[in-house]
Amino acid sequence: MAAPRITAEHCDITRARVDIIVNAANASLLGGGGVDGAIHRAAGPGLLTECREIGGCPTGEARITGAYNLPHRNVIHTVGPVWRGGGAGEAELLASCYRSALSLAFDHACSSIAFPAISTGVYGYPKDAAAGIAVATVRETLGASDMQVLFCCFDAATLAVYRALLAQDR
Repeated sequence: MAAPRITAEHCDITRARVDIIVNAANASLLGGGGVDGAIHRAAGPGLLTECREIGGCPTGEARITGAYNLPHRNVIHTVGPVWRGGGAGEAELLASCYRSALSLAFDHACSSIAFPAISTGVYGYPKDAAAGIAVATVRETLGASDMQVLFCCFDAATLAVYRALLAQDR
């Protein structure tokens, strides 16, 4: 039996054994806290320089850069929505983050990618709802692709949510 194409682990995304990692960035792409800050620190100053040249990214879209000091080919930066109660198009914007990132990964012949739990930190998106959107969107977008997807979970509670979702409809 083949290994699952989509998995979840409690891990440090900057050390994930994948081709490309996804950064839960802010619209400036110039670094911040949480996953964004960790990726920028691990990548080194070259990442910040390249992100400055890009000039930002709208919510729901994604941009790709080099990985610099990270052990990956590239970093895909996507800007998730700030949670405003669920009535401001947050679900569609969050799904668009995953679709946009996967589209760039396909364009760059990526065979494996790692995602953080986009928008669930300081942007306040409820973890259960965000994970449901992430898993459903990734499953739908992957289609028949053999790309491996890893959800890197920061804590045990987030990991439990992802694993429960991934166990459904196997």
